[in-house]
Amino acid sequence: MLKAIPTVRFSRGRLRIIDQTLLPGRYEVAALGDLDAVCDAIARLRVRGAPAIGVAGAYGLLVAVEEKWGHTGSPMFDSGIDDAGDGSAPKLDMPGAIEADELVATLNRASERIVATRPTAVNLGWAVSRMSAVWRDERDAHAICRRLIAEADAILREDLEMGRAMTTHGASLLSDGDRVLTHCNTGALATGGIGTALGAVFAASASGAKVSVFADETRPLLQGARLTAWECRERGIPVTLLVDGAAASLLSSGDVSCVMVGADRVARNGDTANKVGTLGLALAARRFGVPFYVVAPSSSVDVLSRDGAAIPVEHRAAREVTHMGAEAFAPGDVGAYNPAFDVTPADLITAIVTEKGVHRPPFRFGEGA
Repeated sequence: MLKAIPTVRFSRGRLRIIDQTLLPGRYEVAALGDLDAVCDAIARLRVRGAPAIGVAGAYGLLVAVEEKWGHTGSPMFDSGIDDAGDGSAPKLDMPGAIEADELVATLNRASERIVATRPTAVNLGWAVSRMSAVWRDERDAHAICRRLIAEADAILREDLEMGRAMTTHGASLLSDGDRVLTHCNTGALATGGIGTALGAVFAASASGAKVSVFADETRPLLQGARLTAWECRERGIPVTLLVDGAAASLLSSGDVSCVMVGADRVARNGDTANKVGTLGLALAARRFGVPFYVVAPSSSVDVLSRDGAAIPVEHRAAREVTHMGAEAFAPGDVGAYNPAFDVTPADLITAIVTEKGVHRPPFRFGEGA
């Protein structure tokens, strides 16, 4: 069984994240104690990956409550889940002066802010919507708070369970000696601590298969170079880094056994939004006869989106393209096209793997899948 890492955890009133903007140079866990910090961390990709930001969004609501009514040194909420993903019952030490109407208003405002940070990843809205059911018809503040911490812990616990199941299913698609091409980062850092597509590679390795990874660097923020390569090194998986523009040439060489990517949103028909550059990989993989797999939890499936045309695509700041950190490497007046995602049509996808199994075309999610 794959060991979880503490990508996103909550303890003593604080959301605790592995700050992914600092890797691979420095491993640091940041403790976020107010809603501004939570929203900023999600927006700036200090925590990233659709499943991970779903978990962060759920716990972010607790942070909003803690910020308003908690006291330093005496937190209201404490998770029952430890760094390894094990746990017990969560704890609540709530002051008696909270009015239910004010609590609900605070949670509603926090929900809107959190969901607005990253519009493409459906997990974020899914998790916040699931949390909102806690207070929708409840008018007792103590009951709301008790259910909030229990539901947030349940979302993390289920993410870890889904991760273990989907990576096991994904590993079944790999054989000894396979060389897997990945894009962006889909390891434990992208989830509550297990992984999606890269997690399937780790699961295959843990079962004894000798597998290796080709990692796209993933422009403009280099999640492949910084995070995927780091995770592979930590797990002892051989990894070769390539610039994104070399992927088609590599696929044409015959050296790639399959492509495995994650997903930020999967439409009902199987069209899939993922980190920009995924569509080009899918097209090249089809041209050169390389299987193209998507690995994602069912929480990333949006049955309300009929197809990819209904998926909103986040566009990010030009500075991510024109600068590397503080250093500009493009003329100051140049524009930038910087979509964070693209949409891969379902007919280019060999299979979509969720915790429920390996789904083959034609994809019909929401119809018992």
